[in-house]
Amino acid sequence: MDKLKIFTGTAHRELTERICAYHGVRMGKASVSKFSDGEIQVEIEESVRGMDVFLIQPTCPPVNENLVELLVLLDALKRASVARVNVVMPYYGYGRQDRKVAPRAPITARLVADLIETAGATRVLAMDLHVGQIQGFFNIPVDHLYALPVQLDYFTHILHEEVVVVSPDAGGVERARELAKRLKETSIAIIDKRREKANVSKVMHIVGDVRGKVAILLDDMIDTGGTIVQSAEALVRDGASRVYACCTHAVLSGNAVEKLNKSPIHELVITNTIPLSSKAKALERVAVLDVSPILGEAIRRIHNEESVSSLFV
Repeated sequence: MDKLKIFTGTAHRELTERICAYHGVRMGKASVSKFSDGEIQVEIEESVRGMDVFLIQPTCPPVNENLVELLVLLDALKRASVARVNVVMPYYGYGRQDRKVAPRAPITARLVADLIETAGATRVLAMDLHVGQIQGFFNIPVDHLYALPVQLDYFTHILHEEVVVVSPDAGGVERARELAKRLKETSIAIIDKRREKANVSKVMHIVGDVRGKVAILLDDMIDTGGTIVQSAEALVRDGASRVYACCTHAVLSGNAVEKLNKSPIHELVITNTIPLSSKAKALERVAVLDVSPILGEAIRRIHNEESVSSLFV
């Protein structure tokens, strides 16, 4: 591991420290500051010539600031003559804008991929992308990991009850099916909803039987909380005995925390791909799962040129 270096921006130092502890290495020295007008200034404070560098930076809120910081760090490392610079993005900001949904609309997820490549990345390691096709936006290798193993471990304590895994929309059915298959072949259900504009959705009805069952609402992310809260309310109305809400990325913007605290959700299960804001720390009934072992093991295997396919579960 002599040639391994792990750097981070300011977005999530706690997660990076956990990954460094997994490897028993010191975090790379880099300073990130700002000019008085807000421009980001970066300086790599140690030699990285010929190193295999992993740069950990989720592009979580403030998204634009963390994205530009990532690009500037990438450029600084590339110009410092690293052998490889692997970008670890536990959360891929702009991932929801993956296709044209209206005339003259951008495909911003592709634009972000182009920026990362141009800045000098040689590989990308991501977790629970909003849609799998984002991997195809890159012309460099992309390893797409899932938080499913830690979520699966967490929910084994309710397997003595009858469980149903619920997708809050049609796009998440495959994700729900994978968890259900591993939870002793439990059943799945789907929330049929209509989204009239961004961040605003309306639950229509539930496809599947949830009466008397413990429901696990599974999604890749929770942003404003509207969809997940409406879905939980619909499940309770249809007779679910208890509702868990589970997601990988807890964005929790706007008044999401207030909505979740007032909702009938028994417990919110999230991961630490995104640091909880001071406001989000007021969440009641929340469990935070640690994904640093998954990311750390993927980094070890990539560095040692070993297969990472067994982690794609």
